[in-house]
Amino acid sequence: MRVKRGVTARAKHRKIFRFTKGYRGRRKNTVKLGKTAMMKAGAHAYADRRKKKGDFRSLWIIRLNAALKMHGVQYSRFIRQMEEKKVILNRKVLSELAASEPATFDAVVKTVMSR
Repeated sequence: MRVKRGVTARAKHRKIFRFTKGYRGRRKNTVKLGKTAMMKAGAHAYADRRKKKGDFRSLWIIRLNAALKMHGVQYSRFIRQMEEKKVILNRKVLSELAASEPATFDAVVKTVMSR
């Protein structure tokens, strides 16, 4: 007795169509094109989840540099002084302090840059 695969194939196709809903052109309603689009989207999503971490770090550094310029301090020197003084605050926390708590950030800068 032979096995008919119509139900299984249709289920696989439906899964692809569910994923590619909203795509443009034939990518949304053709199995072959939809499958490649789905694979490529997954690859980009995977890579960009890792890239996102670096993007946020860059954003924090840019914000921190802008805040430090107002104090007449260079970012690179500030970070080096932090390491020497053993002040353990990461760039995310420092950039949030600079944006939301300027007085606290001023105190941190004075503490770190004092000789």
